[in-house]
Amino acid sequence: MEFNLVVCIVKTELTDRIIQAAKQAGATGSTVISASGTGILEAKTFFGLDLNMQSDVILFFLEAGLADHILDVIYATGNLDQHGTGIAMSLPIARAVGVNPQLTHFQRLAKHPSILEKLSQK
Repeated sequence: MEFNLVVCIVKTELTDRIIQAAKQAGATGSTVISASGTGILEAKTFFGLDLNMQSDVILFFLEAGLADHILDVIYATGNLDQHGTGIAMSLPIARAVGVNPQLTHFQRLAKHPSILEKLSQK
């Protein structure tokens, strides 16, 4: 079984909405890490100082077959086509430990491809 890690870095006000949409699309859970950073078009204060954007890093550990669909859902839900809303990416996982409950869930999905197809069509 293959897995991907979908990493999403978004404005904090988008976090809950993105997590809910990803769960409805088949994600089994998420991890949120508070972060700050800057982008290519950095905001400046009137003193000329850099203004760091508060954001959240959302991690989704997914069965590889769901990763593209979840990424599309994140893109649409977070309006990631708009400047300053965030970015998302999918990374392949070479090996993972400590994920037995999720493995059981993913193995059930693998036995019933129709469930995975339905989730991907939402």
